[in-house]
Amino acid sequence: MNPQLDKVVFENINALRAHRLQHQRKRTLQERIADVITDFSGNMKFVYLHSLWFVAWILLNVHVLPIKPFDPYPFNFLTMMVSLEAIFLSTFVLISQNRMADEADSRSELDLQINLLAEREVTKLICMVDAIADKLGIELTDEETREMEQKVMPEEVLEELDRKKSD
Repeated sequence: MNPQLDKVVFENINALRAHRLQHQRKRTLQERIADVITDFSGNMKFVYLHSLWFVAWILLNVHVLPIKPFDPYPFNFLTMMVSLEAIFLSTFVLISQNRMADEADSRSELDLQINLLAEREVTKLICMVDAIADKLGIELTDEETREMEQKVMPEEVLEELDRKKSD
């Protein structure tokens, strides 16, 4: 691989990693708590723990053991606890998803800005190549090249996309 390219890729990776770490440090305590809970509830340890908990709860309350049941069948208290847990877990997941959606929107906006800059640069380069060709007396009659020399107006592209969606 090209050593210069390796250097650029390495610098980009480090810059992106530093930005991500800085952004993570700026999260509020509530966002950090929501992320920890969401991370834990989104793995198999959570499923195993809950499976053990439910089995133990049911065994303690179906007259299998010589103790008095504290939540006899149909396990109303267990049902209420699981329902409350589901409400809180779904809220934590939504908080984390909203934060991740904001981050994705920021990355998308960055992508758009970079793409618009690249489009502008490529258009300028095509114009420069055309000017060099004119200077050298080379005739460029390619219609596609002429079209690429035109500046792209993002607003017009967005309007056309909106029109296509509504069709």
